[in-house]
Amino acid sequence: MEYAGSLGFVLLCWAVSGVASHVPSLTRPSLWGWIDASSLGAVSVLQPVMVQCEEAQLVITVHRDLFGMGRLVKAADLSLGPAACQYTALNAAENTVTFVAGLHECGSTLQVTPDSLVYTTSLSYNPSPASSPVILRTSPVVIPVECHYPRKDNVSSKAIKPTWVPFSSTLSAEEKLVFSLRLMNDDWSAERPSNGFQLGEVMHIQADVHTGNHVALRLFVDSCVATLTPDRDSFPHYAVVDFNGCLVDGRSDDATSAFIGLRPRQDMLQFVVDVFKFAGEASNLIYITCHLKVTAAEQAPDALNKACSFNKADNVWSPVEGTRDICSCCETGNCGLVGQSRRLSTLDRRPGRRFGREMPSRNGKVSTGSSMIVGLAVVAVVLAMTSVALALCLVCKKLSHPAS
Repeated sequence: MEYAGSLGFVLLCWAVSGVASHVPSLTRPSLWGWIDASSLGAVSVLQPVMVQCEEAQLVITVHRDLFGMGRLVKAADLSLGPAACQYTALNAAENTVTFVAGLHECGSTLQVTPDSLVYTTSLSYNPSPASSPVILRTSPVVIPVECHYPRKDNVSSKAIKPTWVPFSSTLSAEEKLVFSLRLMNDDWSAERPSNGFQLGEVMHIQADVHTGNHVALRLFVDSCVATLTPDRDSFPHYAVVDFNGCLVDGRSDDATSAFIGLRPRQDMLQFVVDVFKFAGEASNLIYITCHLKVTAAEQAPDALNKACSFNKADNVWSPVEGTRDICSCCETGNCGLVGQSRRLSTLDRRPGRRFGREMPSRNGKVSTGSSMIVGLAVVAVVLAMTSVALALCLVCKKLSHPAS
């Protein structure tokens, strides 16, 4: 009998050590944590300890059959943490004891890891002496308890979502807009290798802008003026495009100048101009200086942002895009604010009269008897986007060369 008693004691210690060695670990808050029944030697189907990690507290429910042997422990023998907090509730019907404590109460400790906040405490069982103070029928047990809260998670308070200005748009507006004005060959397939023309020929001019990562833009030719020097304000001068996009050169009876009706791209605009020279001037070199501007592609064309040509067949002004009414001011010359566009004199706007323009004779021969070179000179560029106006100055490729 003495040997059997010793054997029973050894088995009991083995079962208790299984309880003490188990460390429950919870990986997320607001979930139930359980001690696995297998760690108790599979002597009971009950899971004796249940842990709930809440937002600001933890709830531990302990079944009084702590060891799964049908022997109920005393509720007073259970305590929580180094501070030995007593139980909060006792359920006699279910034989459970409940502890409710704040995360920082009862002597719990906090450990911060790269991913989690870990609150650690322990559930202690210290058996009081049985009816005989000389013996104990159970051993003390300390069960570690941890609550893990992730440091990073997705939350939503249904706050107002700000509208951010795309960085690429800001960068493009400041640095990435590259304007160009080029002489093209007759089928628009490539840049014209020479800038020499004969009177009676047609210049094919293409304006475009490289937008980079900018939002979609639509390009307009606001004005073009021809001069004998790179100074657009020099005299004599002749307006080819005026009034915020009216190709006024095509209004004369002896000209077919017009914008090309179908754009290859929204950021490109093509137009043709009949070759001319200044009457009474010996120089065969002409500079054409144009103001280019862009608007948002989705912005509808208006009187200040348009590309209008005169249709001689119908005797009306027609836009490349938009409604015809945006071109009505091309006839009166009051499209924009005072001083915004170079005004043509009454003589300039009279049908059949063109200041300083010399055309070939009716028999098709060149009136000057020599070649004339047209150069596209310095281009001043204006960027206009909806309510934002940003003035830029861009020097384009100089295509002018003196006649050989």
